[in-house]
Amino acid sequence: MATRRRLQALTRHASAFFSKSPSFHSLPPPLPIYQPLKTLTSNFSLISSSPDPTRSLTRHFSSKPRIGDVNEDNEHSEEEEDDDDDDEEVGDSEDESAYRCSGSKREYTPEEKEAEAAAIGYQVIGPLQRSDRVFKPYEPVFAVVQVGSHQFKVSNGDCIFTEKLKFCEVNDKLVLNKVLMLGSSSQTIIGRPILPDAAVHAVVEEHALDAKVIIFKKKRRKNYRRTKGHRQELTKLRIVDVQGIEKPEPVVTEKPPKAPKAPGKKTEKVAVAA
Repeated sequence: MATRRRLQALTRHASAFFSKSPSFHSLPPPLPIYQPLKTLTSNFSLISSSPDPTRSLTRHFSSKPRIGDVNEDNEHSEEEEDDDDDDEEVGDSEDESAYRCSGSKREYTPEEKEAEAAAIGYQVIGPLQRSDRVFKPYEPVFAVVQVGSHQFKVSNGDCIFTEKLKFCEVNDKLVLNKVLMLGSSSQTIIGRPILPDAAVHAVVEEHALDAKVIIFKKKRRKNYRRTKGHRQELTKLRIVDVQGIEKPEPVVTEKPPKAPKAPGKKTEKVAVAA
C-alpha cells in the first residue's frame, strides 16, 4: 500500500510539472535520420532552458580540447598514475609474501648457522676422519647435557635421540657445549647453570623418524571427526668423550687362582639288600 501511494504521488507531481513547464511544449518534432548537421544544431538550440541568451548549446566537433577539459584530463591522468603506483606497491608486497609462503629453503650465512647452533647447544667441528677413535673403552664418568629443551645423562659409548639438528650431516663431529653437571666415582661438579670448561664430544650417526603418533579429534553430536598422523624427525648421536673432569684410572682386580682340591678317600657305594 505504501508503494502504491508513493507512485500515485509521483505521477501527480510529474503531471503538474509537465503541464507548468513551457519548454517541453516547445520541443521540435522528431527529425528524420538524413537531416544535415546544421539543422540539427539549430533545432537543438531551441531547447535551451537557461535564461541566458548569450549561452549556446552547440556542440564543438573538433579534436582540440578546451582548457577546462585539459585540466580535468590532467587530474584524471595523475590519479590513474597514483593508482598504478599503489597497484605496483601492492604487487611487490604480494610477491614478497608469496616468496615467504613458498616452500623454498632459506639460505643461512656461516655466522647465522653458528649462532643458531650455539643457541640450541652444539657446535659442528667437521666430518669424521678415519684416524678418529669413536669406540673407546668405558670410563666411569657421566655428564648431564642440554640439547634444545631436553636434558640427557650420558657417558662415553651411549646413544641418544634428539630433535633433528640442523646444519649437520651424518658422520659429522659435534661438541655439546651446554653441560649442566659432571660426575665420577670420586667427585661431582654442578654448573651455575653451565660449566664453561666442560664439553661432550659426539658423532652424528643418522637422521631418522620417530614412531607414528595418531591425533584423533572428535566432537560428539556434531559429526566431527579428524584423524591425523605425525612422525617426529630425530637425530641419533653417539657420545665419544666427556671432558672437564678428572677421570679415575680403572682399577684392575685379578681373580685369585683356584686352590687345587685336596686328595681324599673315595667313598664307596654299598648296595643295601632289601
